[in-house]
Amino acid sequence: MINQVVLVGRLTKDPELRYTADGAAVANITLAVTRNFRNAEGGIDTDFVQCTLWRKVAENTANYCRKGSIIGVMGRIQTRNYEKKDGQRVYVTEVVAESVRFMGGKTNEWIEHA
Repeated sequence: MINQVVLVGRLTKDPELRYTADGAAVANITLAVTRNFRNAEGGIDTDFVQCTLWRKVAENTANYCRKGSIIGVMGRIQTRNYEKKDGQRVYVTEVVAESVRFMGGKTNEWIEHA
């Protein structure tokens, strides 16, 4: 089976970096990715993709990227679900990044998981 995703887009806001109880860095980002075709009205739609970054990839992205930065993300699709306090089941689909490439500025290299 193959589960691999490659996206290039702009950050919609600054990365949110935090640490788990055991000290692992994790960052959540939203990547705005334009579609490569026009809609019925002639415009180009944008998808907003939720991504989770771990460890050094999360720290480097949080340190060097800001809202509007263009980055490339290579990773995998992951789905999960949980139950809210009111009993409603919530389903989440996200990209778990294995590497990130900073597409602008001085840094233009893939940052791999350590």
